[in-house]
Amino acid sequence: MILLPLEWFPLNKLSAGDYFHMAYNVITPFLLLKLIERSPKALPQSMVYISIITFVMGASIHLVGDSVSRWLIFSSYQLHLSVRENPIIKNLKPEMLIDSFELLYYYDEYLGHSMWYIPFFLILCIYFSGCFIPKKEEPRIPVAALLLIGPSSLYYWYLVTEGQIFILFIFTFFAMMALVMHKKWKGLILDSNGHFLFYSFFITLVLIALWVGWLWNDKILRKK
Repeated sequence: MILLPLEWFPLNKLSAGDYFHMAYNVITPFLLLKLIERSPKALPQSMVYISIITFVMGASIHLVGDSVSRWLIFSSYQLHLSVRENPIIKNLKPEMLIDSFELLYYYDEYLGHSMWYIPFFLILCIYFSGCFIPKKEEPRIPVAALLLIGPSSLYYWYLVTEGQIFILFIFTFFAMMALVMHKKWKGLILDSNGHFLFYSFFITLVLIALWVGWLWNDKILRKK
């Protein structure tokens, strides 16, 4: 939106961001499947495929809603207000149109988010469950992986804050911690891939805490 502003595109046509969203819905599931394929242990394929299918459905629903929402914002829609409280929505006639926009908001922010993020984090948990090796094998994290932990953490921080899915994220992190303790009791430790994911989530949690602290006194966010 910075490089290719919405003003450059007709209201009834796709913007540049929409094409990136379409690419995301193809590239990300492909990468997740490749990630699962590289797991050192066999993982439940049925669960993975169902999660990927649901992920694509949820991401598609959400991103279509996002596309419409961006045009609404361009037309002075205020995100911190509910659908019915927005000045540009209040004046719609007939009033049944307001119900339609509330349905769009539900698809975008609730159904789309749930179908998108729950399978995404479930796939990461499934992958994480296969990242354990016997204690006698000392894991070595490559330098390239260490350098990528920062960008990886920033990406998860963006997902959690923009998607407002902190509860889902923290439960996923707790599940990972519980899995680490359970496997440790069995004499297993994380391999380099497991360490990468675990450290990424830990740094993400720190970034979220800093973000919350910075915005703690924001009146609009507190009201929302």
